[in-house]
Amino acid sequence: MSSRLIALSMVVFLLSSVLAAPASAQAAEDPKQPSVGNPHMHFWGTDDLSACWTHFDGNGTEGSSADGFGESTVTSGRHEVDFTCRIQENFKQDLYLDSNGTMFLEFTVDVYAPGACSQTSPCEELNVTLLKGNQEIAKEQFNGVDGGDPDTRTWQIPVDSNSTRWNKSAEEPAINFRWVGNADSGAQCFVFLCDSYFKFYYSNNEDGEPSEMNFPVINMTEAVDPDGGGDGDNDGGSLPGGLPGFGLMAGLGALAIAAVAANQRTDQE
Repeated sequence: MSSRLIALSMVVFLLSSVLAAPASAQAAEDPKQPSVGNPHMHFWGTDDLSACWTHFDGNGTEGSSADGFGESTVTSGRHEVDFTCRIQENFKQDLYLDSNGTMFLEFTVDVYAPGACSQTSPCEELNVTLLKGNQEIAKEQFNGVDGGDPDTRTWQIPVDSNSTRWNKSAEEPAINFRWVGNADSGAQCFVFLCDSYFKFYYSNNEDGEPSEMNFPVINMTEAVDPDGGGDGDNDGGSLPGGLPGFGLMAGLGALAIAAVAANQRTDQE
């Protein structure tokens, strides 16, 4: 009798797990996490560009500059700006993108560099790099951003085999911005502005300047690997669209049923 009770308890436990799983999957989504219905990554940071971070909640302004931008300035000589905006919190689930889709970055900068570029003091145009963790996925150069006015730039990045899946806690997207200019000097600085500045707009800027990145997010069940198979090889034994650990649950269920059958034969003898 005791073995039958144990076996029946296992069956009840497995059934309750199956019934509970859909309810868990339907739990309220974290607004800072990407999803099919929440694909826009927003930019935030400090007023001096010493820190920049991203997440997917357009209202999550906590800690970001109240002015809505970060700025770096120099009064003379070389002006180098190099900062990376990384996800504030690790993904809770792997991110899957449409293999036929396009990532879309839109950002705004206000840059001024009146100093001349030379071999001894070279300049660099604005270079933007998309990273997957620490791996470079794509890089683009944006010329002529130092006009001294807000300048919005866009970048369309086709999804390829390296960017269809972004593993949680290791491969979250990051954006690096690098630019080099020069401040000016001389008597003219008593009349004209000779300082160099670089201003990057965050998503909470009051001027409504765009600052976000859109990802063509899809559900795991729609994800397909480059060879045409499912992209769920490392999902703990689950099938795409199935319940996590389904194979393990099925095996335990079979053992429980076998135990019940064996106990019945013993009672009959």
